[in-house]
Amino acid sequence: MNAVLALEDGTWYRGVAAGAPGEARGEVVFNTSMTGYQEILTDPSYAGQIVTMTAPLIGNYGVAGGDAESQSPRVAGFIVREASPIASNWRADGTLRDYLLKHGIVAIAEIDTRALTRVLRSAGVMRGVIATGHPDPAALVDRARAIPKMEGTDLVQQVTCAQPYRWQDRAQTGAADQESFGIAPERRASRRLRVAAYDLGVKWNILRRLDAYGCDVHVFPASAPAADLLAIEPDGVFLSNGPGDPAAVAYAVEHVRTLVAAEVPVFGICLGHQVLGLAMGGRTFKLKFGHRGANHPVKDLQSGKVEITSQNHGFAVDPDSLPSNVAVTHLNLYDGTVEGFRHVDKPIFSVQYHPEASPGPHDADYLFRQFLEAMERR
Repeated sequence: MNAVLALEDGTWYRGVAAGAPGEARGEVVFNTSMTGYQEILTDPSYAGQIVTMTAPLIGNYGVAGGDAESQSPRVAGFIVREASPIASNWRADGTLRDYLLKHGIVAIAEIDTRALTRVLRSAGVMRGVIATGHPDPAALVDRARAIPKMEGTDLVQQVTCAQPYRWQDRAQTGAADQESFGIAPERRASRRLRVAAYDLGVKWNILRRLDAYGCDVHVFPASAPAADLLAIEPDGVFLSNGPGDPAAVAYAVEHVRTLVAAEVPVFGICLGHQVLGLAMGGRTFKLKFGHRGANHPVKDLQSGKVEITSQNHGFAVDPDSLPSNVAVTHLNLYDGTVEGFRHVDKPIFSVQYHPEASPGPHDADYLFRQFLEAMERR
């Protein structure tokens, strides 16, 4: 089946359908990871976005049940250069195409993703539409221009949990899974620590990681009052990743402001990092084309070390807006944007990137240990 991708600037590409028939609308972005496409498809941070994979062949190792980061794919659509029709992997449950069909994800293949990525890097990410069949490209361009912009859009409510839950009750993990993470017993918490986590669109591997380090994680909806989290008397609070504009989730910012005043250790990742920045008086802004991939260099300003990190975000915290009691700890070596900060007097810190990876390197996994140490000291 034929398919067309059209962007709001009038650019369009003709290819073939690689997933479900129909139409997908969203912000077109690109990810430079060479593997991990299933984790990317199921990452709730991609809600409302059509993801372009820059690696030329996607789908060659199929999909596996244990690699999902949420219940189902969260992307609005998917773009690849070549979609492998077979799955060459003993772990695979099926092919990428069957997976996309099963979950109703519209995808397009056999377009020049290199040219598309150059357009998005030069002009910035744009709204776009994928449609299968024989659509009129000009009509698709008009539909792309009618899509609401990402700025000012609250997408968290689409992906947050409906009710609080305990991760250990939901997860199918045990001692064997902890061992597979490679976390030595001496690196785990000295006792089971209770963590209250705000689900802004959390990836499962974050929860798996906290569990493996020795934390009992209680997950709360993004709209839950801070008092609900504090009521369980947590050793620490975690702020998860998620989609959309951080400035649009004012309710979450207000909740986190209460937690900052409560003197409880707080650790934020991705959208949680941005929300924490807003709660402490900072501002956020939209990046031209964002950071999405598993190979982004980040410098730890305290140690001087450079970490290769996994990233997925389109907004950043303005360092000049942060108050004097907040110190920047990490910088992106591509463009100098803030990748981490901490409160100078309280056990509160966050990073813009994903230390749990999935996909990506584990250079930043030490941040989970820092969170443990902050909770244990308290």
